[in-house]
Amino acid sequence: MKATLPTPHLRSFPSPTPLSFKLSFAFPETRRKSLSISSTPKGTPSPSLAYVPLRVTASSQAASAPTVNLTAIPTEMKAWVYGEYGGVDVLKLDEKVSVPEVKEDEVLIKVAAAALNPVDAKRRQGKFKATDSPLPTVPGYDVAGVVVKVGSQVKELKEGDEVYGNINEKALEGPRQFGSLAQYTTVEEKLLALKPKNLDFAQAAGLPLAIETAYEGLERTGFSSGKSILVLNGSGGVGSLVIQLAKQVFGASKVAATSSTGKLELLKSLGVDLAIDYIKENFEDLPEKFDVVFDAIGQCDRAVKAVKEGGSVVALTGAVTPPGFRFVVTSKGEVLKKLNPYLESGKVKPVVDPRGPFPFTQVDEAFSYIETNRATGKVVIHPIP
Repeated sequence: MKATLPTPHLRSFPSPTPLSFKLSFAFPETRRKSLSISSTPKGTPSPSLAYVPLRVTASSQAASAPTVNLTAIPTEMKAWVYGEYGGVDVLKLDEKVSVPEVKEDEVLIKVAAAALNPVDAKRRQGKFKATDSPLPTVPGYDVAGVVVKVGSQVKELKEGDEVYGNINEKALEGPRQFGSLAQYTTVEEKLLALKPKNLDFAQAAGLPLAIETAYEGLERTGFSSGKSILVLNGSGGVGSLVIQLAKQVFGASKVAATSSTGKLELLKSLGVDLAIDYIKENFEDLPEKFDVVFDAIGQCDRAVKAVKEGGSVVALTGAVTPPGFRFVVTSKGEVLKKLNPYLESGKVKPVVDPRGPFPFTQVDEAFSYIETNRATGKVVIHPIP
């Protein structure tokens, strides 16, 4: 029988010195410069999960890693599980799930935070059950936490390391039966990187799958310095990172992006040169065309009208219209390691949805929220006890 879940709540943060932006990025528990978005106080009406006006603030507080007894790994753990495909109601919090065994090339992680992605919901709904792992399933791709045990062939990581990563090398081909929405999870060493020192676990957990998707998509288009790009759904988990990588890592000459009216200032703070309100403008009608269009919302039929002749269109979801193409991301710890300097310098920043982080007891509510397709940045689960 499922326990009664507590009412969702927002974290409160100290009131720091404002920065020279108009959006609010609150930084709990560590010294950093990152994008965690503040939201409306409890009790404020929010019709249809409407986006809230934001402001930018910063604070400096030291983060401490979760206390982990490296010698006392339990045999059972709490984990979210589903034994059949379906809606959010198939998710159950099970307190007696076996802690997975560590293979020789894997590490066991005490999970501190996890994050949800659209693929988590599609997997639970049975959208790719032909290539899924056997049921019952502990869902979850993104993880951040502490290594508590290493396999015999692990070369670099050691017990006590703070790491993050996407635990499924191939998102749709045999993803792990035991995912990250649990107190412990196992993962191959090659899929992990050390957590950026300036980010807390909640921020780091929201990055892996989205930033790997953004990076691989840009690479597949041959994106390079001096090229222009249009990002559809620039305020989403992947879109917000495509913007930053295109600008800060690949050297884009111009970045345009779409969002709703309330999120335009967020786009500008991320480095967007042309912020397009999709409620008021049709991006395909603009006279300017782009070298690359990165469609992170499912509008490929319109995206192909905004690309230059000979350009590329990446379509992450929905029907693909030529010359658009789709790919499924491959998880690589090497990509995270390559991008860590940009994260640690603050040039690339995680964006955490203002309704979170959701506590571990409210994973089902977090799933319901991400399935509204109204999330800003990433939906994060933290803390995981």
